[in-house]
Amino acid sequence: MNEIESAAKTGLRFQCLSFTEVIGQSIANIAPSATPAFTIPAVFALAANGTWLSYLFATVAVLLVGVHINYFAKRSASPGALYTFITDGAGPATGFISGNGLVLAYLLTASAVLPPFANFMNVVFGYLGFQIPPVVICLVGALFGWFVVYKDVQISAKVMLTCEAVSLLMIIVLGIIVFAKSNFRFYGNMATLRGVSFDNIRLGLVLAFFSFVGFESATSLGKEARNPLHNIPKAVLISGAVVGTIFVAFSFVEIGGYLTVKGNLSQATAPLNFLAVKNGVAPLGLLISIGAMISFWSCFVACTTAAARIMHSMSHEKMMPEAFGKVHAKNQTPYISSTVLVVVEFAVPAVMLIAKLDPMAIFSYCGTIATLGFLVSYLLVVIAAPIYLKKSGQLQVKHIVLAAVTFLVLMIPLIGSVYPIQPFPFFLFPIIFAVWLGASAIWYFAVKARNNAAETVEEETEMAG
Repeated sequence: MNEIESAAKTGLRFQCLSFTEVIGQSIANIAPSATPAFTIPAVFALAANGTWLSYLFATVAVLLVGVHINYFAKRSASPGALYTFITDGAGPATGFISGNGLVLAYLLTASAVLPPFANFMNVVFGYLGFQIPPVVICLVGALFGWFVVYKDVQISAKVMLTCEAVSLLMIIVLGIIVFAKSNFRFYGNMATLRGVSFDNIRLGLVLAFFSFVGFESATSLGKEARNPLHNIPKAVLISGAVVGTIFVAFSFVEIGGYLTVKGNLSQATAPLNFLAVKNGVAPLGLLISIGAMISFWSCFVACTTAAARIMHSMSHEKMMPEAFGKVHAKNQTPYISSTVLVVVEFAVPAVMLIAKLDPMAIFSYCGTIATLGFLVSYLLVVIAAPIYLKKSGQLQVKHIVLAAVTFLVLMIPLIGSVYPIQPFPFFLFPIIFAVWLGASAIWYFAVKARNNAAETVEEETEMAG
């Protein structure tokens, strides 16, 4: 079957996305504008002066994973993304279980970013003298996100990349201003890791890693990207490298800027606004809040886009309900799977907001479970890559060594997420994720047995006829 026939079978639009639009998917999923605006303070609370090192370590880990993803992405293009890659290397059972974990990870990331989206929209509304209930803002954001995902993959890619580019430009301008006015003694303390222990770095790394999750989501556009075997691998590595550089640099700038004005970064809910005001550029803070708000929303769109295509692939392989594989006749988007995802992605934070949890708590709770899903998928793709290369006769010693190193690097944030045992409710999250994987395994073998029985009946019917 050639590429055009294969694309026609999926029903998705064939090779409509340029490299710029493909990298827009990965960058929007990372939501780089959101990290300085929301996540760096949380990492600082754990890693203190070692925040930049946590981000540097996470950047290296992401790039190592990217190399292994690209062993597959340079050889095959599929909307199933890591689910398909792991299946090709480690077999269908492992592929399906990890794919289900990845769908949960994308879903909960989308849920995690809706409350911060509402938080920053209310920051903007605060300038106008009013506020709107966060759950209402989340509903509007989810509905608009659903419309973009449902309507056109090209529109969503262009909108996401444009929003991130504008937002990042404003953040970089603020960073330059803050850096110029900072007390450089604080940067020296960070460079020498004053008062930092290994545990600080390790604990900060777990949250720092969450800043990158989804960097591989361009792989879900396998059939929709132009020249996918070139553009997708390129997008995976460039997105990780570029945003990693921004995160490391802004860890220095943001922490140094806060220490200079004697602010408490670990408890900041809108740190860039605070820095803009303290450095005499308050209007820039408002613009950055708008950019952060849009960045969180773009991440919601990117997560839904990626998860819907994985569910679409699973459906075509008869491992998910047939409805999830249906594609809109005109828009050529997996509209049913997208709709189901958006309903759940909104419901999760809506319940928490109604229960009076604050946006940072919801972001942290959903993000912790999502990070486990991404880490397990990344670990499995690293394990699957040498197996895949061996099957094609291309495995070399350097591939085995690099896989071993990457595996050990990834184990640090994975172990850090479960040990030492975290306080309630965080100690429950690994258990919840393990139960999800166990249920996925049961589902896989039950559906496989049903499919095998159906095929046997069909063969017997054909023989009898």
